[in-house]
Amino acid sequence: MLDKVKLAMAITTDAYDNELLDLIDAAVLDLGIAGIDNAMPTDKLFQRAVITYCRMMFHSPADFENLRRAYETMKGQMRSATGYTNWGAGAHGTC
Repeated sequence: MLDKVKLAMAITTDAYDNELLDLIDAAVLDLGIAGIDNAMPTDKLFQRAVITYCRMMFHSPADFENLRRAYETMKGQMRSATGYTNWGAGAHGTC
């Protein structure tokens, strides 16, 4: 995932690897808090959400708000799509 993030952000140095790895971990944790815990690391939407999160949080970009909206949109799509969460039909109780 680190290579994908660096490519998307046009980073060619290894100087930021530790920071980027921390951001990748934070993105995965944030998605997990939102209930997205079934996404495969090879899932393109999951990868794009992680990349967007990293771009959003890396060194205060000028387009932070646009990145934040894009990330929140992807996170919302995954939360409501079948297969990304463990919230089965009975997870919210029955009436």
